[in-house]
Amino acid sequence: MAYLFTLLLLLSTSFPSVFVGKWDAPITPVTADYIDRALTRAEREGAKLFVLELNTPGGLVESMRKIVQRFQNTPLPVVVFVFPPGGRAASAGALITISADIAAMAPGTNIGAAHPVTIGEPPGGEQKKDRERDVMREKVLQDMLAFVRSIAKEKGRNVAVIEKMVTESLALSAEEALKEGVIDLMANDLWDLLKKIEGREVSKFGRKITVRTEGAEVVYVQENLKEELLKILTNPTVAYLLLMLGFYGLFFELYNPGAVIPGVVGAICLLLGLYGLSTISMNWLGLLLILLGILLFALELVTPTFGALAIGGIVSLALGSLFLIDPESPYGELPKSVIVAVVLASAIFFTVAGRLGLKAQKRRKLTGAEAMVGEEGEALTDFRRGRGKVFVHGEIWNAVGEEAIKKGDRVKVVGVEGLKLRVERISS
Repeated sequence: MAYLFTLLLLLSTSFPSVFVGKWDAPITPVTADYIDRALTRAEREGAKLFVLELNTPGGLVESMRKIVQRFQNTPLPVVVFVFPPGGRAASAGALITISADIAAMAPGTNIGAAHPVTIGEPPGGEQKKDRERDVMREKVLQDMLAFVRSIAKEKGRNVAVIEKMVTESLALSAEEALKEGVIDLMANDLWDLLKKIEGREVSKFGRKITVRTEGAEVVYVQENLKEELLKILTNPTVAYLLLMLGFYGLFFELYNPGAVIPGVVGAICLLLGLYGLSTISMNWLGLLLILLGILLFALELVTPTFGALAIGGIVSLALGSLFLIDPESPYGELPKSVIVAVVLASAIFFTVAGRLGLKAQKRRKLTGAEAMVGEEGEALTDFRRGRGKVFVHGEIWNAVGEEAIKKGDRVKVVGVEGLKLRVERISS
């Protein structure tokens, strides 16, 4: 009886569970969706704590705000751990870190450089653009400052230093961040972190929660297939190459109607590439220049300009590729080697392979019934009521003709109607 009681007591005793998410990429809508899914699962399965291991160069402000709002609305204590050593929580990542109930960093990591960046140009003249750009930047800056002040005050962090991260792009090492009161602690790894936060108190919805991690079961929330795919698509190089493959696939389909596969693959690649580029705030001028470059290459195939359009296509495609991704984007620029390779491959294809393909399409067919058009032969019979027999290309054919044709006359095939040739007499 005592044994049964002890067994029931052990079964009824539940150890706390800690759910751990990991993000090692720029902050995008995919990040917000992943964190929301991980937190929702942790809440549903009765977790006592949520830890996010973060390593990011920054990203989109709107996605960052969604993540911060999700942290604020969950009843679970949230820990953001900048990890591994050598990692960083820059820009939007810094604001996500300071919004956590407990902010931690591994040795060798850094945080900060959170000055907001506006992408795109306002319309109008240069002076008007400069004025509007300054006004826009000031509005964005003040909005961001108000946001970080409210978060820093609520979490009890050093407001003045965090403001400098926004206004002066201040970046701090883990040791400096701890000393300045930007984070709460440093830890070598997840297990060291869980040990150090045992017994800490955090405030959620006006009540104190004591963090319990001793003996906790750690549950890792992995990215699902959709999130992994979308994460790959937001890589600028991948998105750019998909965009170009999409354009080429659609061009092949228009160039050779009925091929189907190039058109289908091209449409899929184009949509995936546009999604990835729109997520990382592509420059529409760059996209239009790329479209113009491909159009100029295509026109070079059918217009005898002796390379003038091809040169324009090379320039337009190169400039479009350079402008496509903003150089201040946290996602980084497109590698110059990739741009050069794509531009050269496009130029070679359109000026050499494409021209050879066009000539092949225009060449007279040498096989099948249509190959008979243009062949010459001899009438074997007098044509009666426009019908008779002819000897063409070593074969005897039934033929029709609209003029009087006598036996022995030379004839030329001008068309094919089923199993009959349409011919006309060759004048002597």
